[in-house]
Amino acid sequence: MKPITILMIFIGCLAGSGWASTGSPSPTPQAKTANSSASLFQLAVSAYERKNYPVALTIFTELAEQGVAQAQFNLGLMYYNGEGVPKDASQAVTWFRKAAEQGYAKAQSNLGVMYYNGEGVPKDASQAVTWYRKAAEQGVAQAQFNLGFMYDNGEGVPKDASQAVTWYRKAAEQGDAQAQFNLGHMYANGEGVPKDASQAVTWFRKAAEQGVAKAQFNLGFMYYNGEGVPKDASQAVTWYRKAAEQGVAQAQFNLGFMYANGEGVPKNASQAAAWFRKAAEQGYASAQFNLGVMYANGEGVPKDASQAVTWYRKAAEQGYASAQFNLGVMYYNGEGVPKDYVQAAKWFYLGKANGGEADEAIRQIESRMSRQQIEQAQALATQWWQNHH
Repeated sequence: MKPITILMIFIGCLAGSGWASTGSPSPTPQAKTANSSASLFQLAVSAYERKNYPVALTIFTELAEQGVAQAQFNLGLMYYNGEGVPKDASQAVTWFRKAAEQGYAKAQSNLGVMYYNGEGVPKDASQAVTWYRKAAEQGVAQAQFNLGFMYDNGEGVPKDASQAVTWYRKAAEQGDAQAQFNLGHMYANGEGVPKDASQAVTWFRKAAEQGVAKAQFNLGFMYYNGEGVPKDASQAVTWYRKAAEQGVAQAQFNLGFMYANGEGVPKNASQAAAWFRKAAEQGYASAQFNLGVMYANGEGVPKDASQAVTWYRKAAEQGYASAQFNLGVMYYNGEGVPKDYVQAAKWFYLGKANGGEADEAIRQIESRMSRQQIEQAQALATQWWQNHH
């Protein structure tokens, strides 16, 4: 069993909607009007914070119609969230746009989100980029992250890893955890920057310390392999555990691996089985296979051939070659299932097709089968392959 070696880029929801509760409204022609608007604005914010949405809505609407950008932005949020009014993405867009056209950065960022998701407007990646850029150039970290994401994926702009790095970095330096994670990914893979494991670790750590589960997993991976940091199995366990406790299947599997082999923690088959199970129940094929092995050998769980078959089958159905081979062995020996050479041969054939070493097993079982049985097994394997590819 080996730890997985996947570094994944985070693709989550784009920038959320912050609540503008500080600062003064945009200047108006007369100081007296500005002071009055400021007082009303704060009154609306206070009402909102007390969840008195009808009052907040009334005041924000009055100010928004007078052209106060912050009020327009907040009114857009209330429509977006359905606070004091029925939820209405179209109205949210209307008010975000009015504030955005006055240069209000958070509204520009949110208008970009609406275009990206096609909420209240037709989905339009190019328009999303336009508005993200306006907000990003004003220093809004979420917009900088989103603009980097668009360059990273070639959405609304030509794909450009260098530009992605530029914008991820701007957001990361402001403490945006997703941007820190993605910047670490870019360094780890040499995308848009020279490959640099030390820099990858630096940015993964920043994101990991903010609780980004995949960053915690990747940091554990870097410690396990000694990439960018001295090799340290104990530190690998620490970070795998943090990610595993947040439900990351890869981390749960790797933590199980560390317990199974006594790396960074005392060897503990029961803990290994427990973590393999958590990952297996999320559909992680390597964990399903290893949990099957634990049941087959009675390691960390009572020996149970039927349970071994159950977990081998789950992994085998995902095309996991070792599980396909082991499932074939169970049918060959009649362990946990009735002895069935046709089923055994089917799984041996599939294990070989998926890169497993099954030639000797196939030779042995075919020597015990009739030509009709061999043809039946081959037909079953072919049907399975066609259904799964």
